[in-house]
Amino acid sequence: MKAHILPIVGTIALQAALCLPVMGADPHSSTSRPPIYDETADGGKQIADALVVARKENKKVLLQFGANWCGWCHKLHSLCKSDAAIAAKLKSDYVVVLVDVNKAHNEDINQRYGNPMRFGLPVLVVLDADGKQLVTKDSSELEEGDHHNPKRVLAFLDEWARKKA
Repeated sequence: MKAHILPIVGTIALQAALCLPVMGADPHSSTSRPPIYDETADGGKQIADALVVARKENKKVLLQFGANWCGWCHKLHSLCKSDAAIAAKLKSDYVVVLVDVNKAHNEDINQRYGNPMRFGLPVLVVLDADGKQLVTKDSSELEEGDHHNPKRVLAFLDEWARKKA
């Protein structure tokens, strides 16, 4: 189950199961995972820079909204690096931007793309090289049990790499 933003969370166990930070705890200090999101980066600048590369290289831009405390974000990131077919597809057809949304960071970017965080974390948004939003993907649809299904992830990437605006 991926992390969902809930208005009220009743128990610490529920928070842990949903990959939400525990109230009063520093979500960054309890993890041994290296951070994958730059918590100081301006998402708008990251995206603008990615669009320059995407136009030059005729690629799409893949935004992954997430946070360093989110286990599902780390699982998807790890799969994208470790699965040879997914890594090759990303390299050939996408410019990837990891957009940090911890503690409402980059909230303007979240709103610009239609509040994709309503699906929880991580969430994927594909842009064409001109910045037009092509799709928002609830990444839970790519899950299978306790991981992301590599075939589903690759199928999603293949489908949107071919789409024209």
